[in-house]
Amino acid sequence: MNYPVKMYEYHVWANQAIFNRLLELPGELYNQKITSIFPTVSEALIHIYTADLGWINILSGMDMKQALTEAFQLREELESISLEDLNLRFIELSERFTAFLGQNPDLERIIRLDNPYAGIRDTRLSEIILHVVNHGTYHRGNIAAMMRQLGSSSAMTDYAFFWYQSEPELVLPK
Repeated sequence: MNYPVKMYEYHVWANQAIFNRLLELPGELYNQKITSIFPTVSEALIHIYTADLGWINILSGMDMKQALTEAFQLREELESISLEDLNLRFIELSERFTAFLGQNPDLERIIRLDNPYAGIRDTRLSEIILHVVNHGTYHRGNIAAMMRQLGSSSAMTDYAFFWYQSEPELVLPK
């Protein structure tokens, strides 16, 4: 098993679980103001999306400063679209990641990041993939807490729950 790829599959599954739950709830919850880490659930999702977009652009060879600038400039547009449309954007973005990973890149290959906020660092592609997953997990936790504050439950997005949703059922010998 390619662990970073499996973890990215989990990230996609967990994001979709959040979208599926939000699509079941009253539409106003998506943009309802709340005192939390983000002012709305929509802004938390947009943050996950723009970070993922920046990282796939970096993985595809774009300079980090340019990738961050392009992702940040997209925020205003994303703030004006519906939950359904943002869900489609997430799906399209996951297809970009899947295509990249499907090219079987050497995920242990090292690239140089020139982070305008933190400096220069040599980083493995696998570390970037795992960072994308970890970052998403962290902010999905924020979203789960925000949804509770807004009076709704969230979706189960634990990695262990993913095992049971994504793995074929094992048939044990009798």
